[in-house]
Amino acid sequence: MNRLFLIFCLPALLAASCNDSFLERSPEDKVSDGAVWKTPEHLRLYANNFYNRIDLLPSYADYGNMGIFTLDRDNGSDTQVGINHNARLNGEGIVPTSGGGWAIDDWAALRDVNYFLASCGKASGNQAEINRYVGEALFFRAIFYFNKLRRFGDLPIYKTLLDIDDTEDLYRGRSSRGKVVEWMLSDLDSAVAYLPSRTDAGWRGRVNRETAMLLQARIALYEGTWEKYHALANTPFKVGGASGTPFIEKAVDVTDKLMGMGTCGLDNVGVPNGYWLLFNRESYANSREVLFWRQYADNVLTHYWADYSSNGGGTGLTKSMVDSYLCIDGKPIDVSSLYTVGQSDSTLLSVVENRDPRLRQTIYVNDGLHFRFTEPNDTFFYPVFTGANEKKCVTGYQLYKGHNPNRERASKQTGITGLIYFRYAEALLINAEAKAELDDVGRRPITQSDLDATINLLRGRVGMPHLRLAEVGAWGSYAKEFPLLSGIVNEVRRERKVELAAEGFRTDDLFRWAAAEHLIYRQRPRGAKRAQWERLPANVAGSILSIPVDRDGYIDPYANVLGSGVRSGYRFNRERDYLYPIPRTELVLNPKLRQNPGW
Repeated sequence: MNRLFLIFCLPALLAASCNDSFLERSPEDKVSDGAVWKTPEHLRLYANNFYNRIDLLPSYADYGNMGIFTLDRDNGSDTQVGINHNARLNGEGIVPTSGGGWAIDDWAALRDVNYFLASCGKASGNQAEINRYVGEALFFRAIFYFNKLRRFGDLPIYKTLLDIDDTEDLYRGRSSRGKVVEWMLSDLDSAVAYLPSRTDAGWRGRVNRETAMLLQARIALYEGTWEKYHALANTPFKVGGASGTPFIEKAVDVTDKLMGMGTCGLDNVGVPNGYWLLFNRESYANSREVLFWRQYADNVLTHYWADYSSNGGGTGLTKSMVDSYLCIDGKPIDVSSLYTVGQSDSTLLSVVENRDPRLRQTIYVNDGLHFRFTEPNDTFFYPVFTGANEKKCVTGYQLYKGHNPNRERASKQTGITGLIYFRYAEALLINAEAKAELDDVGRRPITQSDLDATINLLRGRVGMPHLRLAEVGAWGSYAKEFPLLSGIVNEVRRERKVELAAEGFRTDDLFRWAAAEHLIYRQRPRGAKRAQWERLPANVAGSILSIPVDRDGYIDPYANVLGSGVRSGYRFNRERDYLYPIPRTELVLNPKLRQNPGW
């Protein structure tokens, strides 16, 4: 899509009353409901409300001033950490008395959408135009339910508008997560049919068909792999009798169609620093890759991102994240002759040498080419380890991805870098992963052509060697992050980890793969080697020397929190922590609700 609306601040009623064609209106002290649902234009004005709800489309400020680029920190992951350890990953959750994502206000967006869907039939005019806005409402209802599903699992399904007197429906029980997902995907089938393509003339700044398809594929893969891997791991969150395969097949079907439409593509293919340049644009109006985004503009809507990203941002990538980048021969660091484990990561310069170019474009490196600011030039020399917590680097691997080195905007805190919600690269990764999963269960073999149409397009953008099926099995289990899974599943997951680094997908990936017990439990995140900065000027080195390290000299940010010895690390509870609890008050108010496992 080409332009997301800057901000929607007028209520639908007020906007409709200002329309020149809205002359024969009801008395001002008795505005009838039917008066604001006459035309497709009235539907558009009401639908504008969905775009400005932060519980549906958060902004930079709602993401902690750094947009999507600190979601993996905030939600908890093995790839990005913050100043303080993540309480959920450490099993510190409690059942709240109220709130907790289930309070009345937490369902307000759903009521807004259902009110629209209950009222839109009153409008008359061009049916295709009416359907467009119905498609938008269905898209946002799926967004709402997907957010709730990831948090709570099973959910009550509310397809219609409820009144306060509808006590039986208000206090219904939860439907199984599989049923909820089936309904969401059905909603999105309709949305895909109703919405215009992003290439349709005149359709700019709104949800389009391709975005709805990508959301549909995202949800289908999430649920399909959740059902598969929680069953294999025998967690309390498995869905009885479900294999997840039908949802995975849906993800393949949708992404195959999306890829075949020819309306999307990758940006900056073969362009120097093209991967980095994708994430710091002020406009994505001409992007083939970014399907849906929020636009910012001077004196209308701005953010602080550049001010934080020029420093440490209160975050840092982990050694686990950095170790996942292949060498330029296409091999993992455990296999490649271009990398010596324990030596090649002694400095930032050496860790990026002979590695996937996306690594150098994701973290700051002291090579004279990574700019904190331009005009005048201010290049990066070492991570920010001092100052306010929200601007420190936690691990030494300081995030460069998404940074816009415009000094004036950073100093005035008036950034207008666009906020990406959906990009086409995710569709390619979903397609590859879903086909690898179907190959794993013997439903269809993944082929070299499948990889060439997905993973290898992403690698080709940055000049990396293609992934070859014939080579994957030769690397051995020591090169796998998931030793019990096939080589191709591992490599597809590695590509997803690298391509989507610090974009907010990792927590969901860990949880849908039932992998937190493997990659989080009893693990402690590590950063870069501290020794490379210990000889800096005394005022800096003093702070650096106070940063804890492990026995191998790697920064160990939570050494004083997560304990030591064989039982050290996160205390994630596999019997409980994959989902959040329902607040106690809600369980009392509605006896049909059942608490999530372990709480």
